Amino acid sequence: MKFDKILLEHGGGGLLSNELISQYFLPRFQNPYLERLEDSAVLTIGNQKLCFTTDSYVVSPIFFPGGNIGSLAVHGTVNDLSVCGGKPLYMSCGFILEEGFPFASLEIIIQTMAEAATEANVKIVTGDTKVVARGAVDGIFINTSGIGIVEYSGILSVKSIQPGDVVIVNGTIGDHGAAIIQARENLSPTSDILSDSAPLNDLIAGTLQASPNIHCMRDATRGGLGAILAEIAKSAQVRIDVDEKSIPVRENVLGLCEVLGFDPLFLANEGKIILFCPESDAKAVLEAMQSHRYGRDAAIIGGVCKTEQGRVVLKTSIGGERIVDLPTGELVPRIC
Repeated sequence: MKFDKILLEHGGGGLLSNELISQYFLPRFQNPYLERLEDSAVLTIGNQKLCFTTDSYVVSPIFFPGGNIGSLAVHGTVNDLSVCGGKPLYMSCGFILEEGFPFASLEIIIQTMAEAATEANVKIVTGDTKVVARGAVDGIFINTSGIGIVEYSGILSVKSIQPGDVVIVNGTIGDHGAAIIQARENLSPTSDILSDSAPLNDLIAGTLQASPNIHCMRDATRGGLGAILAEIAKSAQVRIDVDEKSIPVRENVLGLCEVLGFDPLFLANEGKIILFCPESDAKAVLEAMQSHRYGRDAAIIGGVCKTEQGRVVLKTSIGGERIVDLPTGELVPRIC
């Protein structure tokens, strides 16, 4: 499908996002590092493997239950480095501020960024600030980049996924998307839905120590669990079978989805990873995750096979099956 102009859906992490990247950016910037399309680029300089990532944060509202745009920016950068087997070390941050933005809000955001960086044991070492006229930006946008060293001996990549692998998620899905929807629409002010935004580098480091055979990890952010699995299945050319009953979802998130007609599979997460490893290592990986505070609800949700390549098949809670594909639209814009 051809478009004359960018739509919101092009930023949603679904089908149109993939088309935007594959049709416009990849052909012009083509190189082996970019073609991997992982959460971070893995680079070798001399004898050292490095991971490098960048991201921009435009979430609305900027303050939400469980966090704000500042903590989200740190967590997102740390997690993108970590799922590539990296140990996050240093970050940059760039602020684009709208004229009239309150200093009181800026101070809160900066303080929570500092606290998030301390928890993740990373240092913010450089940055930039721009101020634009009223209306040219919605309050505040933040861009971050991060760099770390890769110590894991295995190759964490979609291309490493093999038939027989199990699929593990480190906890309940859809929490961040539900928290943003609730805050944006001013719904259920007494609800206890909180964003899952969190730095996962410590959890991931412990999980990687539990198994030398982990094949792939991905950060399940925009598009949620469903979009990331569909993207992985297509890239790895495997069939992924997922059991809906095994997917952890909080009751309050399910309730919100039922009222508003959303599917929790496609709600964004900011503290969840999807992991692929051999079945023989699944017990050790699961135990390592569940021993950490950000992985207590970790669960095996499915497995990988070769038949019907490039598909995700969900076994529904009522016993049927349905194909999980990349969403064609933007379920919730400006989620991160």
